[in-house]
Amino acid sequence: MQKCHFVLLRSYTVCNQTLRFLSRWDKIQEDIRTGEKDKVAAKMLHLRSPQMLQMLEKSLRKYLPESLKVYGTVFHMNQGNPFKLKALVDKWPDFNTVIVRPQEQEMTDDLDPHTNTYQIYSKNPKNCLEFLGTPEIINWKQHLQIQSSQSSLNEAIMSIADAKLIKVKRSQSILYMMPQTAKKLVPFLMENTENLHNKPGRPRGINQEMFKLSSLDVTHAALVDKFWHFGGNERSQRFIERCIQIFPSSCLLGPEGTPVSWALMDQTGEMRMAGTVPEYRAQGLISHIIHTQTLVMDELGYPVYNHTDRANKIIQKMSHTLHHVPMPCDWNQWNCVPR
Repeated sequence: MQKCHFVLLRSYTVCNQTLRFLSRWDKIQEDIRTGEKDKVAAKMLHLRSPQMLQMLEKSLRKYLPESLKVYGTVFHMNQGNPFKLKALVDKWPDFNTVIVRPQEQEMTDDLDPHTNTYQIYSKNPKNCLEFLGTPEIINWKQHLQIQSSQSSLNEAIMSIADAKLIKVKRSQSILYMMPQTAKKLVPFLMENTENLHNKPGRPRGINQEMFKLSSLDVTHAALVDKFWHFGGNERSQRFIERCIQIFPSSCLLGPEGTPVSWALMDQTGEMRMAGTVPEYRAQGLISHIIHTQTLVMDELGYPVYNHTDRANKIIQKMSHTLHHVPMPCDWNQWNCVPR
């Protein structure tokens, strides 16, 4: 009889716990739909002091490579924060979730996802739903981008998007770290790689009389934007102009004195927007310029990484030649548009 009573009591307890969980989940979903501020979200802290940001950078380093996109962003926030970003954490110093985003005064154009960009890292991706769904944290009324090295965030992001009727386009690519950076930040990933001596490979030679090494000028932004996979409009060109003005870039000038191949970096420290004009492709120019840009960034002490589409076998072959180290996690971007 006592055993039967215990089983019934146990079943009753489990049932109650399940009902409480479902009730809480319904409340979260309702808050997401209505835009109501959740109590947990109110606890997100804005790390304002240089000391806190330096501590955050050091902490994020422990969770590489999955924290790479956020780590790179915070690294450059500690280099003067030229994009005027802010870092939010759910608690401090033992955080679970970090969200980096622009200051509100920077996000004046609701249709500009290149400015309205969020970088996210969470130690527990399934439990960050309450933060992501809060309008004070992420302004879901805008066209925006979410970037992360964590594919496991997809479930939470898609759940919020469904509740808020947001249209989402996800891009998922191969994430690479340059060997100099990988050796310093993730040496445990170098032990069983084929990267010879853990050093960068060398590109094939180019005609140095025909092509002159230089850096990009803001007037070149339209050309870069024309060949950028995520570009092709006025807002993406403005973003490229800003990156050229602030961060180091490299290019090869052709016989006409205009760029024929180039690479630059964005606010997350990633080497991006590399390209070559069609008439000069298949000459090894892009590998030469990426090698050069890597050396420039490495000389400045910057972590160097990039991504490439899974279908782009040519760039993957180049990455292998230059001994880029493929990461076990992916590069992810979610482009979100209100319906």
